[in-house]
Amino acid sequence: MTDIHDDDGRVIDAPSDNFVYRLLPRSLWPYAQLARWDRPIGWQLLLWPCLWSAAMAASVTAAHGAFRPGQFIAHLLLFFVGAVAMRGAGCTYNDLVDHNIDDKVARTRSRPLPSGRVTRLQAKIFMGLQALTGLIVLLCFNGFTILLGFASLVIVAIYPFAKRFTDWPQLFLGLAFSWGALVAWAAVFGSLALAPVMLYFAAILWTIGYDTIYAHQDKEDDALIGVRSTARLFGGNTKFWLIGLYGGALLLIAIGFTLTLMPWIAFFGLALAGILLFYQIAVLDIDNGDLCLRLFKLNFYVGLSLFAGLVLSIFFH
Repeated sequence: MTDIHDDDGRVIDAPSDNFVYRLLPRSLWPYAQLARWDRPIGWQLLLWPCLWSAAMAASVTAAHGAFRPGQFIAHLLLFFVGAVAMRGAGCTYNDLVDHNIDDKVARTRSRPLPSGRVTRLQAKIFMGLQALTGLIVLLCFNGFTILLGFASLVIVAIYPFAKRFTDWPQLFLGLAFSWGALVAWAAVFGSLALAPVMLYFAAILWTIGYDTIYAHQDKEDDALIGVRSTARLFGGNTKFWLIGLYGGALLLIAIGFTLTLMPWIAFFGLALAGILLFYQIAVLDIDNGDLCLRLFKLNFYVGLSLFAGLVLSIFFH
């Protein structure tokens, strides 16, 4: 097979001006690509449910005069490291599972494994190092949070195979990507409550929505090789599904905020997030891959809007 990855070592679907290519030695590029460091939107979207829940928990403690700024900042840093490490480990695992599939999809054929720039053994070792980093982060928390973190591994292990046996692989991604909403709350209180559970289910709906938009880029290739997705399932009805998914997410978050008596500023952040979500629906063209990618990336600002409102709420009690 002709080697189709670019001569300069980049992959087709990665930004060419990313810091990976400017700061890292060329020998490390394939590993950065395995971990998707050249595409930070993935770990950012994984991180947001953690940060929402951590900020909501901090706001609750502030309402009772027990806010600990040092703990809050430390948790944010730990979740950042954990999100980058575990998203990287998950992507590496996904690439190992999908090695043969990626070789058949134009957008993914230039990735390190199918292009031969990394061996399967090297990828497995790299995955182990990233997972070890995530474990070290997890061990910084209380016992209940550690057990909760380990429980997520079942979903993480299943996700790469989901597109082979269900039209809803995005649901499994949501179950895994949203787990931080439970973990961050447990890290503060050592237990769970209904509010973070609402946040968890909201994040699942949000994830299904934005990843459906993302999956529309690949629907032709997916159809040819038999990979299933909500993009293929929803088809021309995608906008109607997104109204339900995004609307449901906003409603569940509002319930979580109400249960925890969040100040008005948190709801203002939620309203901004809602505007961004429904903007995606309004302008979506499922046959325009470039637009789908831009709208997918816009969800960074959805997460930021919610987080900013929750952080400000700490000071509005």
